[in-house]
Amino acid sequence: MVKNFITKAVKKVTLEVIYEVVEERSKEIYEKLERVERRQEEDFRYLNQKIDTQIGQLRQEITQLNQKMDTQIGQLRQEINQLNQKMDAQIGQVRQEIGQLRQEIGQLRQEINQLNQKMDTQINQLNQKIDDNISQLRQEMNQLNRKIDTQISQLNQRIDTVIQLLVDLSRKG
Repeated sequence: MVKNFITKAVKKVTLEVIYEVVEERSKEIYEKLERVERRQEEDFRYLNQKIDTQIGQLRQEITQLNQKMDTQIGQLRQEINQLNQKMDAQIGQVRQEIGQLRQEIGQLRQEINQLNQKMDTQINQLNQKIDDNISQLRQEMNQLNRKIDTQISQLNQRIDTVIQLLVDLSRKG
């Protein structure tokens, strides 16, 4: 009778110890998962801030280019007005200057087209970098999730082994 009481007491204490170990390990796993989730959120916020910053920079560059174009176009308009005022006296000379202005406008258009192409290229490159960063983050998260799954599986196997040993011990006892 005493032996039976001791056996029950040992089983009860052993089960309580197992439950405590499982609970502690579960808390550790939940804490790790929470840290991973916080890191994901921080990484996402970082990427959003970085994207916003780069978009802001591109907008500033576009604004500067527009201002430069406005200035140059304003200067061209002033020159054309001056040429129109002098046209009666210097028709031949004005025609030559108009031809030159047309060439400059063509060059400006070419430059504008080149700048537009350059901006498109930079935007595409930026988008590619963002896509690459997001892809890399996804891969890292998948790797981390697989590692956590492996660790949980190993822990479960260990717990199963301990429980089986306890069951075997209780049968022998």
